[in-house]
Amino acid sequence: MTILVTGATGTIGRHVVDQLVQRGAAVRALVRDPAKAAFADGVEVVRGDLLDVDALRSAFSGVSTLFLLNAVVPDEFTQALVALNLAREAGVERVVYLSVIHSDLYVNVPHFAGKFGVERMLDTMGFQATILRPAYFMDNDLTVKDVVLQYGVYPMPIGSKGLAMIDARDIGEIAAIALLQRRDDARPQRLERVNLVGPDTLTGAAVAAIWSEALGRPVAYGGDDSAGFERNLRQFMPGWMAYDMRLMSERFLGDGMLPQAGDAERLQALLGRPLRSYREFAAAVVAAAVAADAAVAA
Repeated sequence: MTILVTGATGTIGRHVVDQLVQRGAAVRALVRDPAKAAFADGVEVVRGDLLDVDALRSAFSGVSTLFLLNAVVPDEFTQALVALNLAREAGVERVVYLSVIHSDLYVNVPHFAGKFGVERMLDTMGFQATILRPAYFMDNDLTVKDVVLQYGVYPMPIGSKGLAMIDARDIGEIAAIALLQRRDDARPQRLERVNLVGPDTLTGAAVAAIWSEALGRPVAYGGDDSAGFERNLRQFMPGWMAYDMRLMSERFLGDGMLPQAGDAERLQALLGRPLRSYREFAAAVVAAAVAADAAVAA
C-alpha cells in the first residue's frame, strides 16, 4: 500500500519521506524536478505538481494514503482542492494534511484562512483525515541566523504572547506516524485534528536570551515592528507574500501561538521521546557556524 507524499523535496516533506522509509513504507514522492529528489533507495519519484491534473491522476494510481502539503503560493487553496478531488476520484480516502495551528482563528491571514478552507473540505467530504496543525517552525529562524550571529539581534517580531515553536524533524516524524496509522486502520476512523507544538512557548525576549546563552554574548530582541518586517521581506519575496507574513506576525503579537493543555505531552508519548527544544536548535546552529569558521581558517 503506497503512500504518496506531496511537497516531498521541501523541508517538511523530505523529513516525512525519510521517516516513512525508515519504517519500511512504500513511498511515492511527487516532485517538480526529479533531479532535486535525492531520496533513499526505494522511493518512487514522479514528476508533477498539484495543478497538473494528468500527472496527479497518474501519481494516485495504486496509492492508499496521501500526505498533502501545500506551499504558501497564490493558488494554494486551488492546488489543495484539485488534489483532494482527484484523490477522491482515485479512491484515496486516507489523508494526512499539513495545516497550521489557529487556522480557524487567524482568519484574516491568507495562508491560514486557505488552510482552514481545506480542513473544511476534508471534514465535509468525509475523508478519513488527520489534520496536523503545527505552530511556528524553529527552522524558519535559519533565515535570520546571520543577523543573530553577526549583529547580535533576533529580528523576528514574535512578541510577548509566546509561540509554541516546533522542530521540522519532529513534524516529519509525527506526520509519518500519522500516515502509517491511517494506512493501517482496519476500519474507517473519524477526522482528527492534532496541534503540533514544541516543549516551550517562547516570547521574542526568551528567544533572544537563548541565543545569548548559546553564543556567550548578548543578543537583543529586535522588537515588534511588523511594518519593518514586511519591508525587509519585500527585498526577497513578492509583495503579496511579505504582506501575508506581516499579517501573521501581527497575530503573533496580538494572540500568540499557544498550545492547548496536554498538547506537548501527547506528542512526546506518541514519539516515545522528548520533543526537540529551541535551545537545542540554537546550539546546533552556533556549533555549525563555529565549525564552518574553523574550516575556513584551516
